[in-house]
Amino acid sequence: MSTTKSFQCLVCRLRHAAQHPPIRRQFHASSSSQARKRFPSVKASELSEAGYSEYTPREKKLLSLKYTSEQMKIIEAGEKAVSAVDMAQQGRMRTDPMRIKYLDDFATMRPILDRPLTAEDIEQAQRGLQEGRNPGSKKRGLEATPVEEEKEEVDLPMLRLSQQTGLSLDEIKRIRVKNLVSHRVVNQTRMGKIQSIYFLTIAGNEDGMVGIGEGKAAETEDGRRQAMMNAIRNMKPVARYEERTIYGEVEGKVGATIVQLSSRPPGFGNRCQSLIFELARAAGISDLAARTPRSRNKMNVVKAAFQALTKQRIPEDVARGRGRKMVDVRNVYYGGQVL
Repeated sequence: MSTTKSFQCLVCRLRHAAQHPPIRRQFHASSSSQARKRFPSVKASELSEAGYSEYTPREKKLLSLKYTSEQMKIIEAGEKAVSAVDMAQQGRMRTDPMRIKYLDDFATMRPILDRPLTAEDIEQAQRGLQEGRNPGSKKRGLEATPVEEEKEEVDLPMLRLSQQTGLSLDEIKRIRVKNLVSHRVVNQTRMGKIQSIYFLTIAGNEDGMVGIGEGKAAETEDGRRQAMMNAIRNMKPVARYEERTIYGEVEGKVGATIVQLSSRPPGFGNRCQSLIFELARAAGISDLAARTPRSRNKMNVVKAAFQALTKQRIPEDVARGRGRKMVDVRNVYYGGQVL
């Protein structure tokens, strides 16, 4: 018996290959794309309006038993206003947090999820409201408890700070607060060494007001809170040219530290060390250059920069001191207003 393969023409080979495609090797557990079920794609315009049919006379009669005539007119007007085609084409599933946890068109009453209210339930709720009790407590199988008024806890130190500064609590919360310096200090007494933690904090509304505050306490949180309140209490206005930089060049000196601040053109940015950068950002300054040619003690740098920002001389003060009148040539200083 011959084991050689019989000769096939090219047409037969192509026909056989078309009828028996090669089996591809699967590298994952899921089935191949050919073996998956195919569902016909349906366009929104092809959806039938059967799911959005109008109310039948029987349904309207049942609704009239539950709703008044005015409410029925509103329901009919709403049904006419909303097109079934628009519902089919533009309908979307809700993704907001207030959505219900199950799909329902609210057309049928469910005995567990939707418990209908009876006249007895309404009387009980009204009686509970008159007596000052929670009307929904008995429905859940709980004993009725008096309704307690929710009172927000008032922070007395923050309330006192609001009264001292004239700022509301919301404005105080929006103030930018940054702790710049913190280290441990020791006070030698006859009873021994008493350790405390020192904090230097800045506060600003990023709109021309900035302040610095110091705090010291045995506990970290107490010292930080004390420094924050002192910074907010010590906030002072800072003169800003075009609400982005300072007027000319100013200098501040505290101890052996000297800080030199210079104005810069728009887009220059705050090119200075981190301590002065945070102070300028809290004050709402975006274009500034600074130099510290001498000592760079952190506490003195912050204090000298704050001193330099608050002692600026604006052109109006210079003109008044010289007995002259300032003319706003660029319409920038007075914002285009003629005085």
